[in-house]
Amino acid sequence: MLGLEMAVVLGAALVLCGALARRFPIAPAILLVLVGVLVGFAPHLREAQLPPEVVLLVFLPVLLYWESLTTSLREIRNNLRVVLLTSTVLVFVTAAAVAAVAHALGLAWGPAWVLGAALAPTDATAVGVLARRLPRRTVTTLRAESLINDGTALVIYGLAVGVTVGEEYLSPAHVSGLLVLAYGGGLLAGAVVGLLSWQVRRRMDDPMLENLAMLVTPFAAFLLAEAVHASGVLAVVACGLFLSQVTPRITGAVTRQTSVPFWTVTTTVISSSLFVLVGLQAHTAVRALPSASLGRAVVDILVVTAVVIGVRWAWLYTMPYLIRALDRRPEQRLRRVGARQRSVSAVSGFRGAVSLAAVLAVPQTLDSGAPFPDRDLIVVITSGVIVLTLLQALLLPRVVRFARLPPDDSVTEERRYAQVFIIDAAIDSLPETARELGVDEDIERRVRIEMEKRRQVAAADGPEADQVLRHDDQYANLHLALIARKREALLELRDERRIDDIVLRQVQSGLDVEEIRFSRPDPVE
Repeated sequence: MLGLEMAVVLGAALVLCGALARRFPIAPAILLVLVGVLVGFAPHLREAQLPPEVVLLVFLPVLLYWESLTTSLREIRNNLRVVLLTSTVLVFVTAAAVAAVAHALGLAWGPAWVLGAALAPTDATAVGVLARRLPRRTVTTLRAESLINDGTALVIYGLAVGVTVGEEYLSPAHVSGLLVLAYGGGLLAGAVVGLLSWQVRRRMDDPMLENLAMLVTPFAAFLLAEAVHASGVLAVVACGLFLSQVTPRITGAVTRQTSVPFWTVTTTVISSSLFVLVGLQAHTAVRALPSASLGRAVVDILVVTAVVIGVRWAWLYTMPYLIRALDRRPEQRLRRVGARQRSVSAVSGFRGAVSLAAVLAVPQTLDSGAPFPDRDLIVVITSGVIVLTLLQALLLPRVVRFARLPPDDSVTEERRYAQVFIIDAAIDSLPETARELGVDEDIERRVRIEMEKRRQVAAADGPEADQVLRHDDQYANLHLALIARKREALLELRDERRIDDIVLRQVQSGLDVEEIRFSRPDPVE
């Protein structure tokens, strides 16, 4: 019954927090963490724990894969240097700074490095949820950083745990070999699985089978990388980025119409569950501490949080000036970001489920049989730091106003350009296509008139745009009203038992497609 109760609680929390977030300017992630803390007060529900292996081996591949598929590879290329520096050097600097401070607070060097490695990476899920309304360049840079830095952090984490337990040893050659294997093996594994998935899916014409192949792809990439002791995170990211470029040529409309809603709902449920888990684990970790250690834990949480946030601020306000001093090319000057605008990236250094799963996966004992030093304290500190960094989301709207970010209409402009371009291409090919298909001239003329009207709407700009868009809105609204009347008539037939429910669903499916065509929902990233 516990699993069923938690499923109901999670579902209700997701709906309630989503509704509250729409009504009040509070990020859903913050509300979900609060729900997790409140769930911890129920003794029965407090027993619900998610094994860290599930997060690292099941949830993480799914979330990373979808983030990779839906990010902008062009923007990653344009900001590659920034992404690589923040996802590698900044991760190591953050881990080292946290380790040094944790050691000064009383932890041995091994556990201190475990804590530093766990808290070094930003979380792709948190960044994607909390920062999606920012300009495209900022969001893409943050998402790319959070996608790649998990691989770097988990290599440091594995080495720190191994050295502490007694399974690993430190030497420059050994550490360099692990890094090369993690990055090179991960990228190669992702490329191999991506190529195989591409070749398999291009030969499929069944949307259901193609979606199943798509579902197994991230797990295959992660498994192949882990089998050779490489980074599963980088394998999934590389695979997703590769497939994001090749699958639009082979994926059919029906497949996309079924896969996008499935993945959107799945990743939303998973990420929301992880935020609740963060709150629940924070509550559980605090309760598990002796009362005498609680005061120390609070101090440690505040100090380590200050280090995690401070290192990111220091990096973003020093490294850009060093890069400017070394690289004075004109094209790089055009890509410079002002000091005010960098404050948005500084506040967006959220930690999340990867950090929590990492510390929960720390072994209970060493090879000698002794308990892992300060394991409970590490879990408490990590849980507290995650919660406090997520609370930065409350400051994000004010920081965005302070940053005075320039309006980012690039996506809208590119979408309008693309729509006009493809309609022009279709109009230019209309006569030849009509001849090839043997279409009558009156049909060709009718299609041309419809396409020219669509082009006029897509290209609408300037003083005449209002009238064109108003007419198009009236046209769409009239069609939507008539579709609603069709639905009423269809339900009347079913209620009067003149048609079967099977027929109802088949006809309703066609009406749904027609309704989506005339609706104008906000584009989903």
